[in-house]
Amino acid sequence: CADGTAILWESMSPPSFERVLTYRRDSFFCIYARHLNQNGVLCNMHKLKLLIIGLVFPEPNSSAAGGRILQLIQLFKEIGYEITFVSPAQYSKYQFDLTSIGVHEQIVNLNDESFDDFIKDLNPNIVLFDRFVIEEQFGWRVTNCCPDALKILDTEDLHCLRLARQNASKEKRGFVTTDLFNDTAKREIASILRSDISLIISEFEMNLLIEEFKVDPSLLFYLPIFATPVLDFLPSEERKDFMFIGNFLHEPNWNAVRYLREILWPIIHSQLPDANLYIYGAYPSAKALQLHNAKLNFHIMGRAEEAREVIEKAKVMLAPLRFGAGIKGKLLEAMQYGTPSITTTIGAEGMHLNLVWNGFIADNPEDFANRAIQLYQEKITWEKAQKEGMVILQNKFSKDLYLKGFIEMIEKLRKNLQHHRNKNFIGQILQHHTLKSTEYMSRWIEAKNKLQ
Repeated sequence: CADGTAILWESMSPPSFERVLTYRRDSFFCIYARHLNQNGVLCNMHKLKLLIIGLVFPEPNSSAAGGRILQLIQLFKEIGYEITFVSPAQYSKYQFDLTSIGVHEQIVNLNDESFDDFIKDLNPNIVLFDRFVIEEQFGWRVTNCCPDALKILDTEDLHCLRLARQNASKEKRGFVTTDLFNDTAKREIASILRSDISLIISEFEMNLLIEEFKVDPSLLFYLPIFATPVLDFLPSEERKDFMFIGNFLHEPNWNAVRYLREILWPIIHSQLPDANLYIYGAYPSAKALQLHNAKLNFHIMGRAEEAREVIEKAKVMLAPLRFGAGIKGKLLEAMQYGTPSITTTIGAEGMHLNLVWNGFIADNPEDFANRAIQLYQEKITWEKAQKEGMVILQNKFSKDLYLKGFIEMIEKLRKNLQHHRNKNFIGQILQHHTLKSTEYMSRWIEAKNKLQ
C-alpha cells in the first residue's frame, strides 16, 4: 500500500475463515521472506542490508565462534537480508566460503578512511559487530557514516569473565566477583552500552550483566547457539574411547588438554588400560604436539575436518574446563551426536539450568576421573545420559524457540531506534566522549601510516 503497509490474506481451514494481517512493509518482508524468496517475489524488490564486521572470516570447523557467526548469517538470510561480511583479517584456507550462500565478502583496512567510503556506499540498515574489539575499532566510523543504522554487538562470550577466571586459575585460587572489575570489563561494558542491542549466548552472563554490571535489560537479547539433535547417530555398541575437541588457540582449551595429560588421564588410564583418549583441535602448537604419548594411549590428532565424525565415534567426551565463559560448542555438539560428556561446573554453565546433564558434572580431579570411568562402563547410565542431552537441546537450543522473538526485537528497534537510544543516555555519553579518543587515535595512526 502507499502508506507503507502490507496486507496479507492467509487462507485457513475451513476455507470460510480468512484473516487479514496488516504489517509495516519491513516487518512483512522479514516475517514472510522465506516464502517470498521461494517464489522469487523478492528478487526485484528492495532488500534490507546487513553489514557484519568480523574479527576474522568464519571458520566453523575450527571454533564455536566461527559456527556462531555462520548461524547469525543464516538467520538473517532466512528473514530476507542482503548480507555483506568484512574483516580486517586475512583470508584463511579454512574459512567458510560465504559466497557459496550469496554473502558478499571482502577485506577492509583498520584505521583507514577507505572504510568510510565503503560503508557510505553500502548504506546498511543494520551493522553487526563480531565481538567488542571490533566495535571499538569500527563503531565510531559506523556512527559517523551511518547514524541511522541499527548497531548490534555479538559478544560471543563475556571476555572479562573468561579473563578473570583465567587469572584466578593461574594464581591457584578461587574466582571471586571482584575479579570481574578489570580493564577488559570496562572496555567490554562500554562497548555494550554504545551498541543498540547486544546478543548474549548465556543466561548466566545475562544475569551477570544485569545484576553485577547494572546493564539495562533493554540493551541485551538472549540468543544462544542453536543445535538440533541428529537422530541417526551411532549406537553405543559401535563406539569406543574418549575424546576432547577444541581450538588450541583458545586458552581454556589448551589448559584443559594439559590438565587431561598431567592429572586426569593417568587416573582413567590406570583403570581402563585399553581405552584411548583422542585430542582434536585446530592450530595445535609444537608444545601441544609434544604431549602425544602412544604408550599412554594419549593421542594429539590436530584438526578434525568433520567434528561429527570424530565426536560420534567416541563413547565419552571429556571437557575439564577450569575457566572460560559463554556456551561451549563442543558440549552442544556432543549432545547433537549422542555422545555423553563429563565436564566441570564452568563447562556446563548456562547450558542446562534445572535439566539433568547428559553425563556428569565434576570439579574434583578424582571425582571427574571416576565419573568418566563409570559412564564409559555402565551402559544404562550411558544411554540415560544420551537421552538427557536430547532433552537439553530441545528445551534450550532449538532455533524455533527464539526466531519469532528475534525478528520482533529487530523490527521494534528499527522502528523506534531514536527513542531506544534516548533511554540509554549513558551510552550516548560514552558515544560522545569515549569514542572521540578512539577516533583521534585511529586518525593519528591513519596519518602516520600515510607518511610511511
